[in-house]
Amino acid sequence: MILSSVNTLSYIPRRIVSLVPSQTELLYHLGLIEETIGITKFCIHPKEWNLNKIKVGGTKTIDIQLIRELNPDLIIANKEENTKEQIEILGLEFPVWLTDVNNLKEALEMISDIGKLTHKEPIAQTLIHQIQHEFATIPFPSAINPLLLNCCYLIWKSPYMTVGADTFIHDMIKLAGLKNCFAHKKRYPELTIADIIEQDCKLLLLSSEPYPFKQKHIDELQAQLPGITIILVNGEMFSWYGSRLLSAATYLKNLPSEINNFTISE
Repeated sequence: MILSSVNTLSYIPRRIVSLVPSQTELLYHLGLIEETIGITKFCIHPKEWNLNKIKVGGTKTIDIQLIRELNPDLIIANKEENTKEQIEILGLEFPVWLTDVNNLKEALEMISDIGKLTHKEPIAQTLIHQIQHEFATIPFPSAINPLLLNCCYLIWKSPYMTVGADTFIHDMIKLAGLKNCFAHKKRYPELTIADIIEQDCKLLLLSSEPYPFKQKHIDELQAQLPGITIILVNGEMFSWYGSRLLSAATYLKNLPSEINNFTISE
């Protein structure tokens, strides 16, 4: 069944399958070492779990039969990252906690919920307070050169794709002190070079995931966008909503100097 409340489970889960990389890392932070029995191939953190835990496929290509063999007493999934049809099949046979995270507030609520579900609430609450403290130390207004605040964040190539206002990445962009050029769009719209120019973008952020942008892509785009500053950014720091948020806050605090120094060096 798809659980509707953290109070639905009448037992402490001992066989957990996680279908979301950032939530897998959260389970590790909560100390659920033995309880977590299955993860996806994209769950790269922590490294020892990636090497040793059973892989149940990709986030959108779940091996349902393998999960049946693992016989979990809790599956943790996500509305955006997993496929609705597969989650519905699993929900007919196993308890599934389906998260929906679109901003920092909802990320903290998710951490609290998973803490309650797994009976790790004290650790989860400590983590939440640490994350809140770290994000509270991000300077406002931002120290980023005001001429560069209007930015576009690319997540994909061929076609180029960016993020709208109803995404977790957009919230991280905002918390970093930047203005998303495509905040008037929803989810992950496709766009063209002409669209980037039309929105008066001054700063182009190329994410390391899901598409692995590299220096060669900066070179390609710079030729088409000569007046725009283009840099690579760590996608995990903008899109992982779990214990990685502790590192994300520090990353976002350091981003202004990286952007400003890059501009000066140019």
